Amino acid sequence: MTMQNNVNAARHHIETLYAQDVCAQNMGIQIEHIDIGLARLSMKIVPHMLNGHHRCHGGILFSLADTAFAYACNSEGLAAVASRGSIDFIRPALVGDQLTATASVRHQGKNTGLYDVEIINQNGNVVAFFRGYSHRLSPPISDNTLKKNQPNRQGE
Repeated sequence: MTMQNNVNAARHHIETLYAQDVCAQNMGIQIEHIDIGLARLSMKIVPHMLNGHHRCHGGILFSLADTAFAYACNSEGLAAVASRGSIDFIRPALVGDQLTATASVRHQGKNTGLYDVEIINQNGNVVAFFRGYSHRLSPPISDNTLKKNQPNRQGE
């Protein structure tokens, strides 16, 4: 498989995940770029994302970073989940800010991976750093695997 075919396959895997990622869609997260071991996502901060100090809630920032991490570690078509994640908040994100989260692989072993995510605002200022550890599952991702793994919950 050529490098371009690998990149196209990575994009397909992540577009398939995103199509079923109700949380990311409801948060307004958009895919900007996908490559093997890399994901760049964006999201605009809106009023319902603010905490009592009129700043973006830390959980929202964690979710954006975690989503970028998830897409980067699943980009090779091998199903992976988080085993650990941590975040350092550098500066507040405010309503109207356009955030970009870029996740990239630092190390990928047979089953475990290490990924870093940087979140910046529209001015290029760092808002947060995230580090995530992944664990690969089996079998590889396929459209059929994703559809079979959907929870069947009525009324949600």
